[in-house]
Amino acid sequence: MLERVEMSADRFDQLVTEELDDLPDEMVDGLDNVVFVVEDRPEDGSDLLGLYEGVALTERGQYGFGEMPDRIVLYREPLLALCDDEDHLRDEVHITLVHEIAHFYGIDDARLHELGWA
Repeated sequence: MLERVEMSADRFDQLVTEELDDLPDEMVDGLDNVVFVVEDRPEDGSDLLGLYEGVALTERGQYGFGEMPDRIVLYREPLLALCDDEDHLRDEVHITLVHEIAHFYGIDDARLHELGWA
């Protein structure tokens, strides 16, 4: 059985920020009106690692000024429980960020699976 990574909430937030900064510019430059949020766990108590909440670019019609931002949420506790060291955690945070950003761009789970990101 894996031993869970122990990490403060502040350090986890810092790690997420570092991983966001390391993503390729072409992936993050188009993220318009998107906020990144870290929450402890999903409301339904599941082991979901991340969630995209919004309308994918491929599905948007009129999307104008004043719209509430889309959200990409990372769930700290499920990610920590999945990982046995900080390198593993970094990998999982990276994968989760790419996965949820892909949903923003309209890439569904089936395509992500084909690409090795699901």
